[in-house]
Amino acid sequence: MQRMLVILPYVPFPIRRGTFQRVYHLTEQLARAYDVDLFCLSSEAEDFQHQSRFEGFCDRVKFSQFKHPPWPSFWTDRVWNQTPTTIRHWWSDSVDEELEEFILGRAYDCVFWVDIVLWPYVEKHFVGHECLVMDRSRVDWLFQKEELVTLNDSAWGRFMRRENLYKIARAERQVIEQLKLEVVCGLEDKDFLDERLKRPGKVFVLPNGANTDFFNADDWLPKPTEQPSALFCGALDYTPNIDAMRWYFEAIHDAILAKLPEYQLMLVGKNPTPEVKGFAERFGVNFIGEVPDVRPYYQQAWMQIVPLRIGGGTRLKIVEGLSMRNPVVSTTLGAQGLDLEHEKHLLLADTAEAFATACERLANDFNLRESLSKAGRSKVLSEYTWAALGQRLTQKLNTLMPVS
Repeated sequence: MQRMLVILPYVPFPIRRGTFQRVYHLTEQLARAYDVDLFCLSSEAEDFQHQSRFEGFCDRVKFSQFKHPPWPSFWTDRVWNQTPTTIRHWWSDSVDEELEEFILGRAYDCVFWVDIVLWPYVEKHFVGHECLVMDRSRVDWLFQKEELVTLNDSAWGRFMRRENLYKIARAERQVIEQLKLEVVCGLEDKDFLDERLKRPGKVFVLPNGANTDFFNADDWLPKPTEQPSALFCGALDYTPNIDAMRWYFEAIHDAILAKLPEYQLMLVGKNPTPEVKGFAERFGVNFIGEVPDVRPYYQQAWMQIVPLRIGGGTRLKIVEGLSMRNPVVSTTLGAQGLDLEHEKHLLLADTAEAFATACERLANDFNLRESLSKAGRSKVLSEYTWAALGQRLTQKLNTLMPVS
């Protein structure tokens, strides 16, 4: 069996963030097809108690203790360094030393790592390797461009974003030259990179999926709230989610209440910022916060809302919600990367008025909710299980690796 090194910028367990879903399940699927050595940066004290979980399917596992360095001073350090500060933020000399020791004397048919932030480690130890593959939980270049045009920053904040964005673009062009393959979550990510990097055939789309055994609508039959309700679920300290809530509460929520006075929003997620807490208090929503299991809230909600305006990657919560037969209203960007049809699998709305109208339609039309929930669940089961996605990935990798 071919041997693979997998390098991760964190320990993706417990699965408490959307990106952990993708990284954990793809690592598990890769270990079914290859002999995997796993090296993870570990920044949480609890990480080491989960090492045995990964030892259950990987050959060798190393968690390397890691702490982000302080953000560098702009004028005395950052501006003179050509590496983007968002990449430098992941470098550690001690991690690098432990990686060097971990790979000593080992030969790999493929080196597979997650996100451009780990490129300095890969470049140092594996530049010139025959099969370098980078998976992207998001494309930082695209993500930071969207932040620049969407967020209401100060002039200084915008200047600093542009400075890092310039360096990110430069880094992306350098990295693609060394890669055999770059794996992204959605077609929009691929189109963005293909247009700017001009390296056809090097970017491969592998969308996110759902653990359909866990998010199983047959085990969690609907128990809808008495009055119309919606669920927003996601990390509440994540910039795109904060911006989504800002837009929703400033432009959409009151318009829904004007037509549906009993409508209630359930807000579920960890680490809410003061701004998000303020929205919840000001608008009287059902603020739930972090929960050990989100399934009861999918079970109760009449619909899931995804009012995202900043993207990159694929929204895992949409796939999870559809797997739970929870109808979805999303912006087009929020559902990017998923082969879902408007009016068949979900409702898409890109203006505040259209978004409020879509929520009202779902609340007032039981048959539409039933139709979307059945079609959405069927779509996930046919195309978005992790087993199916893992098979697509390994089939692609098998065409790239040298023959043993």
